[in-house]
Amino acid sequence: MIAKAKVVNLALDKAVPLQHPVKIREAMRYSLLAGGKRVRPALCLAACELVGGDEETAMPAACAVEMIHTMSLIHDDLPCMDNDDLRRGQPTNHKVYGEDTAVLAGDALLSFSFEHIARETKGVPTDRVLRVICFLGKAVGSEGLVAGQIVDIASEGDSSVGLETLEYVHIHKTAALLEASVVIGAIIGGANEEEIDRLGRYARYVGLLFQVVDDILDVTKSSAELGKTAGKDLLADKATYPKLLGLERSKEFAQNLTVKAKEQLSIFDQLKAAPLLGLADYIANRQN
Repeated sequence: MIAKAKVVNLALDKAVPLQHPVKIREAMRYSLLAGGKRVRPALCLAACELVGGDEETAMPAACAVEMIHTMSLIHDDLPCMDNDDLRRGQPTNHKVYGEDTAVLAGDALLSFSFEHIARETKGVPTDRVLRVICFLGKAVGSEGLVAGQIVDIASEGDSSVGLETLEYVHIHKTAALLEASVVIGAIIGGANEEEIDRLGRYARYVGLLFQVVDDILDVTKSSAELGKTAGKDLLADKATYPKLLGLERSKEFAQNLTVKAKEQLSIFDQLKAAPLLGLADYIANRQN
């Protein structure tokens, strides 16, 4: 994770240089280069390498998923959404640059992510690049991330929200982009349909796992440990796994998701699959 984060950070820095108009580029870079675990790019690169591709070929797509993820964080933190002041241990984008610039910075990162894939992906047949763009677009639109976000907003303060709605929110809001990260890496690497299907299922389990762990950390860690505001879901009266299942059953659910995710990788050489197997454990055991 540390090694991949380093190369991804260098690629992101190069992809979004400072240029006119400086303010929007500063705002984009402020959130994009603020650190973070780089889980999504790591998943993208690992999936590509698993099926025979290489890091350099997948790097534009890996950067693109991080740009999209950063956009979602900028927008999620806005006063009209989650109204958060802290992200990755730093003031949120709108606290530094204002709400208007934060909205535009997110918009710019989203649109640039697709441009970056189309322009910078080299040595991959155009039909595969097009498939990547289509898959990623669906993952972040009204059938993916946005769908999860709107149901999440509508569910705030609703005591009738159950596990089915909660799972819908997390599969779309969180897991969709994680799944896309893995699948587009596999497509770029030349995976066959069975491999793409298995990797997609692995990523859906990992994506749901990521959110279950997030819910657990939200009630067990401090803001200083998380680098973002702790307990905000509780304050917003949102449905979470600990709220609906209890803390211990939530931890058991996370363990089961980890096992199911790893099972999907059984068709691959286990040595080559080691990074993705390790990433599942990393996500399950992360502390922030």
